[in-house]
Amino acid sequence: MEYRRYGNDYVLRIDKGEEVLASITELCKKEDILLGSVSGIGALGDVTLGVFNTEKFGYESVRYTGDYEIASCSGNISTMNGNTYLHIHMVIGNTVEGQCHGGHLNQGIVSLTGEFFIHKLEGTVDRKYSEEVGLNLIQF
Repeated sequence: MEYRRYGNDYVLRIDKGEEVLASITELCKKEDILLGSVSGIGALGDVTLGVFNTEKFGYESVRYTGDYEIASCSGNISTMNGNTYLHIHMVIGNTVEGQCHGGHLNQGIVSLTGEFFIHKLEGTVDRKYSEEVGLNLIQF
């Protein structure tokens, strides 16, 4: 992983074999990013995406392995209990195989390269678990 800072913006390159969420979390800790936004593209060879089951109050996840392009990746950075909290959604695709999958990013291993842009916002927003919806919601 390598990155450069430009004001409140960061350009992050995640290298082959590195995990997306771990790399972004590492950058947030090094640069004291407590609140921000994330977007990215690249290629993944092993990715787990989830969808929240509103009846079971839990994520159901599927793991995909092979050649996948990140067609879309967006999310946010906040904190929960003093720790970095990433909430990232991703769409991956393989046009040769006619596949497209999307959901909450649980894990993604870069197969070639990942290019992510992070915008740091001044301030903090924490999260708190909501028993009503079963998710960690933003708290102001």
